Amino acid sequence: MLAKQYSHRLPADYDMGVIRHRAADRGPLWDEVDGLLFKVFAGQERGVHGARHNLYASIYLWADPAGAARFLMGSGFDSVIDSFGRPHIESWLPLDWRRGSSNQARTLYREHLAIDPLADRARLLAEQVEHNQRLADDPDTFAVFVALDLQAWELVRFTLSASAPDSTRGAERYEVLYLARPGLGSA
Repeated sequence: MLAKQYSHRLPADYDMGVIRHRAADRGPLWDEVDGLLFKVFAGQERGVHGARHNLYASIYLWADPAGAARFLMGSGFDSVIDSFGRPHIESWLPLDWRRGSSNQARTLYREHLAIDPLADRARLLAEQVEHNQRLADDPDTFAVFVALDLQAWELVRFTLSASAPDSTRGAERYEVLYLARPGLGSA
């Protein structure tokens, strides 16, 4: 498995309607991509739900890393480069993922969890698996995964929720503009 995200920071006066249209237009192209569990087209709009700037992001959870490689190295990635330039791509090793019971996602949360150098990593993983299961048991959860940032030695958790953004949650919040879920079946 492989998780990745790239983001494009946009000007403060950028019309986010253009991004919403782009996600609605391009999202269905991802509905049958081999090796992909899901792709989230996500946005942050300046001044909405605590966002400081406008941002367009793509978050992927790949069951097959070869599918990610084909996309990045093939012509499919050209539209990203042509529209926004070649982005910095964050990538992580997924440690655990869970499918929740919700069939929709409205909000994506991203949390960073530092790993103490002296931590019992096996115990930490077991705790994270339990935490993911608790989140997945919430009826508003579409999916949750925790992944290891191999460079920074930190965990990153992504939670897709059907609920409106919760500012008390202590995580980065994104609006889900489109959710492609080829590896999870239809809604």
